[in-house]
Amino acid sequence: MKTAALFAIAILLLCIVACSKQKTAKAELKDAQGNLVGTATFTEVPDGVKISLDASNLTPGQHGIHIHSVGKCEGPSFATAGGHFNPDNKQHGSKNPQGMHAGDIPNITVGADGKVKTELTVKNVNLGDGQNSLLRQGGTSLVIHAQPDDEMTEPSGNSGARIACGVIQGQ
Repeated sequence: MKTAALFAIAILLLCIVACSKQKTAKAELKDAQGNLVGTATFTEVPDGVKISLDASNLTPGQHGIHIHSVGKCEGPSFATAGGHFNPDNKQHGSKNPQGMHAGDIPNITVGADGKVKTELTVKNVNLGDGQNSLLRQGGTSLVIHAQPDDEMTEPSGNSGARIACGVIQGQ
């Protein structure tokens, strides 16, 4: 009887650990020459997906950063990543009264040393099922742009060239 009870408790604990495991994904960001410039870890949280970004060898200053609709990052222009991830057919930018794309993310600031380490939470996306999943068929990618995003202008906030890209992959 004691053995059965201990076995049942062990199974319950394993289920609790397995059931509470957060969904995660990762992207390795490469520049136009194919050099690794950073990593981004994606963790599903109650209000969206948290992105932990650690990158270097970037131009100091503000840069637009977005989730793009295709999981393909062919340099040097990264045009293969498609447009912004926008499953709800919204307008661009947090300042746009008709916005915003699900893939719109606040600008990042790269330090004078060319490095950025930050955490951002993106709402209206997930790492599960449905049209707002970043792990959907065809994939998605994370793109850093050369200029800051003005958070309003269609289609990409005048954020300039795509300077780094990484395919978002489930773990």
